[in-house]
Amino acid sequence: MIIAGLTGGIATGKTTVSNFLNELGAHIIDADKIAHNMVKKKYPAWEKIVSHFGKNILLDSGEINRENLGKIIFNNPSEKNILNKIVHPYVFEKIEEDIKKIKQKDDNKVIILDVPLLIETKMHKSLEFVIVVYVPLAIQLIRLMARDNTSKKNSLAKISSQISIEEKKQIANIVINNSKNLQETKKRTFDVYSSFINKM
Repeated sequence: MIIAGLTGGIATGKTTVSNFLNELGAHIIDADKIAHNMVKKKYPAWEKIVSHFGKNILLDSGEINRENLGKIIFNNPSEKNILNKIVHPYVFEKIEEDIKKIKQKDDNKVIILDVPLLIETKMHKSLEFVIVVYVPLAIQLIRLMARDNTSKKNSLAKISSQISIEEKKQIANIVINNSKNLQETKKRTFDVYSSFINKM
């Protein structure tokens, strides 16, 4: 069994590569989806988040208004750290559970941990393979502005809230350059997946 971490920067194309790997047969464990479930109403993380941030972050349904919570933490690193400390342990626990379940069903499998904050949380240090989906900053900025229909200033603020893509590239031992066309990205992803299969 191969377990690899997959990450990138905002608007670098990590989800595209994750989808390609899934099509090739890899089992994807999506940390964002897990986190989304962990903060649903009445889950332990939900209770801790509401206890700290207050009920004004809730929708009428009682679910967390992610947009309002995002506004609180976006320009406040200390509040963002508190949120991460609440949510991350539940996410990591669920990831471990999912890995065990996959091992029980099929030990001859490539597992991809799709984790946006793989490097920020130091999770990459426990993994033999760290894949970073890379584009240069100039392309990252253009793609983010187009994707979110937002200003250059706001896009740069979002990008700078993460570890730079250049730093992530240096930490990775596998880089998938997504700055050209999708066919080249798909071919590179296929080569990476094939190398994992050959290692098993």
